Amino acid sequence: MRCPYCGHEDSQVKDSRPTDDGAAIRRRRQCEGCAARFTTFERIQLRELTVVKSEDRREPFDRDKLARSVAIACRKRPIEPVRIERLISGIQRQLETSGESEVTSKQIGELVMDGLRGLDSVAYIRFASVYKEFAEARDFREFAGTVAEGGEN
Repeated sequence: MRCPYCGHEDSQVKDSRPTDDGAAIRRRRQCEGCAARFTTFERIQLRELTVVKSEDRREPFDRDKLARSVAIACRKRPIEPVRIERLISGIQRQLETSGESEVTSKQIGELVMDGLRGLDSVAYIRFASVYKEFAEARDFREFAGTVAEGGEN
């Protein structure tokens, strides 16, 4: 593993343990060149996924991009980080086990919406505002009304 500080090619694993949700292995490493310590995560990847975006653009699936989107929606909400990580891992697992090597950004968005709906209503509305491209305050009000009534849009 290349050192993120000095770029040295070799590092030594000092400690390994599973993450809280058991979906990854957390490894503490020490660079053999500069002695800096850093953490890596090892996850199972069942298949290479390609995301089909609007206008038929394609890009590799990026778990970090998914995590950033969910984190933005959940910012400053009383949600335990382990629950957010579990949501992200669950979405990735669903995509990888679907049997398809290409998934649409719409499929990913719907999975995130479903997951956030059960996690936190404010995070759900925040994500929906971007995903559904709310243009006016009225869009928020109408969508929030459906959430409060228990319906969905």
